[in-house]
This record gives sequence, C-alpha cells and structure tokens, in this order.
Amino acid sequence: MNATFSVIVPSFERPERLARCLAALASLNAPRGGFEVLVVDDGGRMPLDAVVASRREALAMTLLRVPHGGPAAARNAGAGQARAPFLAFTDDDCRPEADWLLAFEAAFERGERGLLGGLTRNGLPRNLYSSASQSQVDYLYDYYAGRPERSRFFASNNVAMAREAFLAMGGFDSRFEHAAGEDREFSDRCRQAGHAMAYVPAAVVQHEHQLGFRSFLRQHFLYGRGARRFHALRARNEASPRRLEPGSFYLKLPLHPFVAGEPVGRAGLLAMLLVASQAATALGYFWPCKEAA
Repeated sequence: MNATFSVIVPSFERPERLARCLAALASLNAPRGGFEVLVVDDGGRMPLDAVVASRREALAMTLLRVPHGGPAAARNAGAGQARAPFLAFTDDDCRPEADWLLAFEAAFERGERGLLGGLTRNGLPRNLYSSASQSQVDYLYDYYAGRPERSRFFASNNVAMAREAFLAMGGFDSRFEHAAGEDREFSDRCRQAGHAMAYVPAAVVQHEHQLGFRSFLRQHFLYGRGARRFHALRARNEASPRRLEPGSFYLKLPLHPFVAGEPVGRAGLLAMLLVASQAATALGYFWPCKEAA
C-alpha cells in the first residue's frame, strides 16, 4: 500500500462516537496516494469489530487491540504499525472535516516540517461544559500563537507529523495514562529537539466531547495531574524546572469568552466554569501523589 497518510484513532469504550468519527473519515477528500486508518482499541470491554467492519468497504482500515494503557500508548502502537510516510492523529470523539488531510498535505508540500497542529472546534455548542473546555484550548492557542520563544502546544486530537520523525522522537510519553498532558509534553519535547511547529487552521476537526459538571471538573483535575507530571519530568531532565506561566495568563483566561464575542450572559456562565476549571486543575496539580520516574 502506498498511502500518503496513516490516520491513527485511539478508542476506549466509545463505539458510538467511534462510528461517527469513522463516518467522517470515510467522507474525507483523499490526498494523493490516499490514506489508511488504524483504529487502536485501548483494551476496552466493548468490542469494536462491528463498528470497524461497517466501514471497511469505504476505508483501508486496520483494527489493533492493545492492553489498556491510555491514549498516549495507544497512539504509539498505531504509529508502530503505520505504513504511510505521514501520520495524522485524531480521537474517537472527533469528526474531521472534508479537507482535513488535504490541508496537512498542502502544509507538508510547502516545506513545513516537524509537528503540525490543526484547528479544533467545539462540535457540541449547546453544551456549556464542552464549550468552556474548548474555550480554554482556544485561549491556549491564541496565547502561544506567534510567540516562538514560548513552548507552543498542539492538542493531540488534531496533529500530523512525518512518521520517521515521530518514531525518532519516541512518540508520546506512555507514562501519561490519561488524555491529560501527554500532548503538552510531546509538543514541548518536539521544540526541545529542534522540530518546528506550524499551525494549520485549514485542518479542521469537530470535537464532540460530551461533558457534564462532574466530568468537566474531573477532566480538569486530570489536567492538573498531567501538568504536575509534566513539570516533574522537566525537572528531572533539565538543570532547572520549568516555571509556570505568569499570573496574567491565569487572570485573563476567564475573560476569553467575552473576547471571543460570546453573548454576555453565556460569556458570564463560561467565565464561571473557567474559574471552576482552574480550581480543579490546581487541586489536581497539588494533590499528594508519588510521581513516576
């Protein structure tokens, strides 16, 4: 097979969301050479065979099953079996838009190298918790954009990289067992290794992350745990630990919904949720825990 891209989708016990993701992938405008899809079942109890089988006629697809180790390890397993020269990563709760791979292909053809990150939009705009979570990601992208002296961040549900470069980097750090911090660590490690990072806003995915109040707080608690692990790893690998962002970074975060043009009432609710998210993140960061080496 001479595919241009290997699309890697980790999945854990979300067959309905995976089905929607695969439907979107089946509708992609294919790059020259086409693409393959590797679905990595992260040791879930719900078999994914039927979901994958329903799209085999439309997609060149492989289903891998690995012991449960989290999305970082699952992505690495998919990359290890990929056959195309370029990798593209998304998640099972995402729906890439039609020109997703074409946008990444065009960026590589322009000479972009290193890690490419696309634009992620909230696929559940009526869900306030999902909207608040996406608002935080949007704020991070806005904050880091155009600041090469800072370590940029690309979320792992919408990134692409040459396969050889990804494998040479060692992939995502599988010590991050949750979807919380592994993309930040990989982005930072890419920059430390001298890989350029390029934002490709034409590569769009719709993120359908269904959240309620408890799952929203849990997600951000885990972000705090991931941030703690990230800083611990940096402290071990460098002469001095990585410092937190300045206080203004955290103070401006709740204002982002207003800056983004949300209606005042909705912006106020989102701002309160962003404050709550920061409290949950701080709790996760400082929660007593023995960090793994």
